[in-house]
Amino acid sequence: MLKVVLDYDGTLTAEERQVPEVTRRSLIELAGHILRVPLEELEAAYAATVARLRAEPHKYHWEVNGLRVSYCDEGAFILNTVALQTMLKENPTYLEAVTSRFVDSGQDPVATCTHRLFHSHTASLEVEFREKAYEVLRWLAAHPDVESLVLTNSLGDKVERNLERLDVPPIRILGDTRQYALDPGWTPPLGSGEQFLTVDDLHTVDLRRRVYYDALIRESADGSSLVVVADTLSLPGALPLEMGIPFALLCASYTPDWCAAYVEQHALGTVMDSLAALPPWVERLLLKKGM
Repeated sequence: MLKVVLDYDGTLTAEERQVPEVTRRSLIELAGHILRVPLEELEAAYAATVARLRAEPHKYHWEVNGLRVSYCDEGAFILNTVALQTMLKENPTYLEAVTSRFVDSGQDPVATCTHRLFHSHTASLEVEFREKAYEVLRWLAAHPDVESLVLTNSLGDKVERNLERLDVPPIRILGDTRQYALDPGWTPPLGSGEQFLTVDDLHTVDLRRRVYYDALIRESADGSSLVVVADTLSLPGALPLEMGIPFALLCASYTPDWCAAYVEQHALGTVMDSLAALPPWVERLLLKKGM
């Protein structure tokens, strides 16, 4: 059996078309209920922060507990999260308000705040699926040698609810994988013995994603082969590649060149311009495995 692990946000969905509304709702909540500042002030601060991030994206990261989870330019939602985190951390008044509000979270208050904003405002948003998502999911479901799983960092209820709209056969959710959770005291049991993957002179990916690693190991425990398909490298892609799992990077409008270049040159990597390229790739992998 070949298990095709499909990332949800940005891979099955067109997250770039959702970001403006998520940003609008997040800024309204921040201004009115957390920071208590004029919305116009916050909108200007956010726009200025995004401009700085776009100018030097390798210098800005999505951080959780002080550790770099992803570079800011790897995804549309990621850029939004990093812009919010940067804006909140760099303004002492904003930082004090967020720390006071989320002091009992047990984690980085800014990360807790932006995590909550993302999940609360994407949960109620009507999702836009990518072109061919319906056809590809039905093709995978009909293939006798394939099981498709949908990968998400959330608990899966949002994903299940949205997938029901596509009218496809039930798909198992590989949820709560917490690809953003880094364990500084753990070294992945990989052949290289490395904790970090050097992509190029400006980009290094932290591989210490223990929860995600364990999830992938559990899925392969029954003897199945795995492949992962996603729109970003740091979160869902780098670790599988280092584990010897084929990885397909779906290039979206926001995918940076450095991600595509690394995946394209990797022996187990492939780059796709659309979901329509997924079935032929899967067929080639099955043929190679003699299935």
